[in-house]
Amino acid sequence: MKCFSMFIKEKPKSKKRGSRSAPELRNQSNSDNPALIRTTRSMPSPRSIPELYKETEHNLRVFSLQELKDATKGFNRMLKIGEGGFGSVYKGTIRPLDDRGDPIVVAVKRLNTHGLQGHKEWLAEIQFLSVVSHRNLVKLLGYCSVERERGTQRLLVYEFMPNRSLEDHLFNTTSTLPWRTRLDVMLGAAEGLAYLHEGFEVKVIYRDFKSSNVLLDENFRPKLSDFGLAREGPTGDRTHVSTAVVGTYGYAAPEYVETGHLTIQSDTWTFGVVLYEMLTGRRTVERNRPTSEQKLLDWVKRFPPDNGRFGMIMDPRLRGNYSLRAAQKLGKLANSCLNKNAKERPAMSQVVESLKQVIQESEDASSLVDKSSGMSSTRKGGGRRSNKINIR
Repeated sequence: MKCFSMFIKEKPKSKKRGSRSAPELRNQSNSDNPALIRTTRSMPSPRSIPELYKETEHNLRVFSLQELKDATKGFNRMLKIGEGGFGSVYKGTIRPLDDRGDPIVVAVKRLNTHGLQGHKEWLAEIQFLSVVSHRNLVKLLGYCSVERERGTQRLLVYEFMPNRSLEDHLFNTTSTLPWRTRLDVMLGAAEGLAYLHEGFEVKVIYRDFKSSNVLLDENFRPKLSDFGLAREGPTGDRTHVSTAVVGTYGYAAPEYVETGHLTIQSDTWTFGVVLYEMLTGRRTVERNRPTSEQKLLDWVKRFPPDNGRFGMIMDPRLRGNYSLRAAQKLGKLANSCLNKNAKERPAMSQVVESLKQVIQESEDASSLVDKSSGMSSTRKGGGRRSNKINIR
């Protein structure tokens, strides 16, 4: 999927040279638009991400380049597990952090050696992932930065997620995620966003929520990754953060694309997009389909959730093994997240509660179907119980 990037040029700033034990991080939340910076004398300013980072930087391990070369067998192509606009990701094995126990399997992201934005992404990853902590956010274990003749080598080391990404499963032609697993994944992703928006000391705008950034651990628990585009949210009486428009085509909220005004509601919009990807099994843009079906959001508008035709958009790979009533409620939830008026979109904490209700209703429906199947089997002298849930 193509990424778009329209960066606002900044005046060059002089830097003092000198050694440092940790990456030099600066607060980027208001730097794009000084007009938004306001001071309040009566109340102390909340701590910024860089200030919080100073308290947690010691928790990150500083790797040597040789360590990471050894861990990935020289960045062997056979160990490459992903590739994006800012570099490649490799599976690797490192010694345990306390030098005790078994080696640890990790994911090593190696950024491209050229490009200023890659450096900013690398800094932002360290900045945010060193201070946030939640079961639905990927863990950053450490980093590496080495100056070389051909450019600076910058790497990041994360916990390894063996079940790849939500994208890999939703759009896989050979297998698919079961309905209940899809619900659990979306709930966990929503809980991660709710934590960033409301559960942390600083409001964090993720800005890059998409199916490829929702990674799955060995138990298919989702964890948000790739915090290179994350930003501190507005504080005080400010309503938004003004910034250059970056992201992946098809996911960004319309008001952000048009004005550069970034809010936590921008994340809510993208959650609605991914919710429809989960329901339909289609990417947000698919150029190989008929013109009327190429853009996911335009296509699903023809099948509103309260219409009997809504089932026509459901992922055929589910083979009917889902609750149509629950799917319709998810469609309505997605539409509320995709409200053109950002202020009318639900908070992610509200989205979490809605998803929990849908999951509970799906469980109740499943229980009723199982009991009904069991009674039928008993009357017929036994038989195979059906797992199909299709409430109409």
